[in-house]
Amino acid sequence: MADRSHIVKSYEQELGQLRSMMSQMGGIVENQVALALSAIADRNEEAADAAARQDPDVDGLERDVESLAIRLLALRSPMASDLREIVAALKITGDLERIGDYASSIARRSLRIRGSDGQISLSGLRSMGRLVQDNLRRSIDAITQQDSNRAMEVWHADRAVDEYYTALFRELVTYMMEDPRNIRACTELLFIAKNLERIGDHATNIAERVFYAVTGDNLPAVRPRGGPAAAENAAEPADR
Repeated sequence: MADRSHIVKSYEQELGQLRSMMSQMGGIVENQVALALSAIADRNEEAADAAARQDPDVDGLERDVESLAIRLLALRSPMASDLREIVAALKITGDLERIGDYASSIARRSLRIRGSDGQISLSGLRSMGRLVQDNLRRSIDAITQQDSNRAMEVWHADRAVDEYYTALFRELVTYMMEDPRNIRACTELLFIAKNLERIGDHATNIAERVFYAVTGDNLPAVRPRGGPAAAENAAEPADR
């Protein structure tokens, strides 16, 4: 009986370690996004550099989470909600890693738009950034708290992110049409806006995975969409 108790305790400890690493990974990625947004809003080169420097930490935690999750699946034979949580963790790490990559890209591109001071308004981009940052924070809270209601909030908020992106796309294209000298800066801003939209998509992915892990149910396959954004996807830039 004592041996059985030890096994159960060890299993619970490993699950707790998995949750802790996921929370740590989420915290780093959330900080990367905050630094990237600061790099845009404040023309902060140090923030841009700091966002990029955190990439190896995120990558290392992704590997650690995957290794532990695979160990738990192989050796513990988890059932029901534990199985869903562990499988979700394997997928969520991929979403978090991509968010970190997009944050680093935003940070780098923010350093290339300095020549646009006073010519191009960044208020819409800042507002979109705040919304995406809030959705990411709530999705990470949903992970750490295993909160399906918080996950549902993020899922519904995806529409607003799409609407911001559509408005920004049109605004930046207008700036380019009005003055060709704006083309280079606006192109960088289009990439930044698209990266923010993708961060929002990955935050929604995380919310969907948490919802399933907690409830055993899937959210609808078709997400709420923001107006005509989907119709413009063919003209959207894709980050490289």
